[in-house]
Amino acid sequence: MNWDRITGNWKQVTGKVKEQWGKLTDDDLTVINGQQDQLVGRIQERYAIAKDEAERQVKEWADRL
Repeated sequence: MNWDRITGNWKQVTGKVKEQWGKLTDDDLTVINGQQDQLVGRIQERYAIAKDEAERQVKEWADRL
């Protein structure tokens, strides 16, 4: 799924985001609000991983939707 569709359907997609990255809170998801760079940043913070790894995870997840 392309990122524009994810952004447009963010409320429906948040459940899948929480399944993939359980450490993200509801507040995180509200702040992210469908923005890919925000999602990558929050994943980096919560999981203490490098930006390129977080970007890879987000891309693979989005491709599976």
